[in-house]
Amino acid sequence: MQPTADFDLSSFWESSDYASRKYVEPPCTPESVAAVEAELGFKLPIAYVALSAFQNGGVPGHRAHRTASRTSWAADHVAVSGILSIGHTKLYSLCGQLGSRFHIEEWGYPEIGIYFANCPSAGHDMLCLDYRACGPQGEPTVVHVDQERDYAITVVAPDFESFIRGLQNSSEFD
Repeated sequence: MQPTADFDLSSFWESSDYASRKYVEPPCTPESVAAVEAELGFKLPIAYVALSAFQNGGVPGHRAHRTASRTSWAADHVAVSGILSIGHTKLYSLCGQLGSRFHIEEWGYPEIGIYFANCPSAGHDMLCLDYRACGPQGEPTVVHVDQERDYAITVVAPDFESFIRGLQNSSEFD
């Protein structure tokens, strides 16, 4: 399923110099997707690739996602500060300096998949594509991993497309 079918990508991203400098890479290509997948050892969700073909990484306009249980951020949601690009060159790209492997190797995050989105805590919690149930070629769930709570894992969405469709304006929460 493609998120572009009935999803307005033109209003998904917030434009900023910060996002352009730290997150946004050129639109992904089949070659760049294959290189990142090979390096990380997981197949990226189709919806992630489709979103990245429109704009490859950045800061979403809506930055909160409801959760069924409490996280360190709030009783009913998590916050997102940016979604990593599919690439190697930007600071916040999947294979960049502060990409997915960095959080596993330097911060001790569990090796359950691909860490794809930053939270406002400056690395103390992350959003991850969790491949434990589906294997490296399957459709991962989206989870919140909380370093401050002994790497507690909270399910956020059943898949990436549901995650991006479920993002809401932060003002909708207390």
